[in-house]
Amino acid sequence: MTQKIILEIRAGTGGDEAALFAADLAKMYQKYADKRKWKFVVKNTTLNELGGYKTFVAKLTGEGIYDALQFESGVHRVQRVPHTEKSGRIHTSTASVAVLPFVETREMDINPQDLDISFFRSSGPGGQHVNKVETGVRIQHVPTGVVAASQSERSQARNRECAMTMLRTALYEQQQREQKAEQSGIRKEQIGTAERAEKIRTYNYPQNRITDHRINKKWQQLDRILSGEMDVIVRAFKKVEKK
Repeated sequence: MTQKIILEIRAGTGGDEAALFAADLAKMYQKYADKRKWKFVVKNTTLNELGGYKTFVAKLTGEGIYDALQFESGVHRVQRVPHTEKSGRIHTSTASVAVLPFVETREMDINPQDLDISFFRSSGPGGQHVNKVETGVRIQHVPTGVVAASQSERSQARNRECAMTMLRTALYEQQQREQKAEQSGIRKEQIGTAERAEKIRTYNYPQNRITDHRINKKWQQLDRILSGEMDVIVRAFKKVEKK
């Protein structure tokens, strides 16, 4: 079954190193998408000076995407020696990942009066023309504070449409979490504040090991998994889910 998702990655604790780790995660998911023949379209990014991602948003379309990636949501922790570390000391940084089901227009109505829309000069691919005009669009849903932005398209109209789609998806996901929390009598589920202690998975570079703390599973093939060979993780979660 063809599915659509919005993938969001945000740098957490660790400054520039966290942004570089966020970029590594984005590459991992993109390579995995290529292996699975999924369509992977980058919608918005915010870069730091070293080329890492402070934020990264993409839309994925293909067979069984949400089923495969739904367990990626949460705080990912990395342990490695940064390129900027001269003493060889291992640093610990984090990035948060959110996998959101794509929401069609008919599933979420938004009052236009609740929107604060602004425009900016795109900084992504597209040549010099992109940087000379304000084609990028940023939309904030004032009542909730949720923000979505798009700069991947060449026209302001297309970026506005894309930003609205991502905003709609984020609001829908928030609504679902609130309903679930209300029904179960617990606080609203959150990804967290991206602090190190909230980790769901650790990427240990010196030992070439990935550990998922939710299912207590380890893989001694970090390099291969970061190259897009994520099926070992996907299969492990499907096995646990069946139990």
